[in-house]
Amino acid sequence: MSNLVLDRAKAPPEPVEHEISAGPRRPRAVLFDLFGDHLRHHGGRVGTPTLVALLGVLGIPEASARSALVRMRREGWLASARAGRTVQWALTPRAVALLDEGRERIFEWRTPVWDGCWRMVIFHVPERDREQRHRVRRILAWFGFGPLAGGTWISPHDRLEEVAAALAERAAAARVDLFTGTTAGPGADRDLVERCWDLRGLAQDYRGFLARLDHLPPPARLERLAGADALRLQIDLVAHYRQFPFRDPNLPAELLPEDWPGAAAHRAFREAHDALAGPAGHFVAQVLAEQVG
Repeated sequence: MSNLVLDRAKAPPEPVEHEISAGPRRPRAVLFDLFGDHLRHHGGRVGTPTLVALLGVLGIPEASARSALVRMRREGWLASARAGRTVQWALTPRAVALLDEGRERIFEWRTPVWDGCWRMVIFHVPERDREQRHRVRRILAWFGFGPLAGGTWISPHDRLEEVAAALAERAAAARVDLFTGTTAGPGADRDLVERCWDLRGLAQDYRGFLARLDHLPPPARLERLAGADALRLQIDLVAHYRQFPFRDPNLPAELLPEDWPGAAAHRAFREAHDALAGPAGHFVAQVLAEQVG
């Protein structure tokens, strides 16, 4: 594909002085972000040349891009269909569901109201089934539970029914017991938090992220970035921030330190991301329009 928009964007980009680096871009993660932020809002079906070109703008070689597409089709995340002389790609229903769930966690911030109760999950998985045990831990962490002991995880969130359903569907070999209870008081509650979550380390990483964002221009200037630069910066921003919603158990205010930086980091992320959405989205729309043309 040769066109003015992509020819300009394909050239090795000049370093953007306010770039936020999240390390090398991973093709699979970038594809999810491109579909989530942009492509799904333009019909959701994209030809191979355009996907390869967009990934090239983001520094991913053609061979890696094509390999990622095939791998994601094999894993059930993308579906392909021939349209004329090219192949078009779209998210599968399974991928849409995963994307919606993940993006809600990344982009929405809610301060939970706590009823003072702790929810406990005690699970047992046969020692030989390490993969199943790892899957159980990932599911529990996703729902905001933290490890009190090896097979005992707790959370202040009232999500036992959701956890039970997820474990039954994705970790059926695990034996699970569910409990709800309270502690002796606020001191015991705070002790549980310290034992289950590394809030100090998480707070340090939040502050490091905020320090990186301090180097970005204000939103009004981000809105005027060139389209390819805006897309690169937006993808990096999401890649760097997405770790936090999966590490942060989103504890109620009563259980957090007074100077907790989580909400400030989320606000700064959303301000920068939303400011970049205009020029990045316009650039992607131009590329897609030229594909149709």
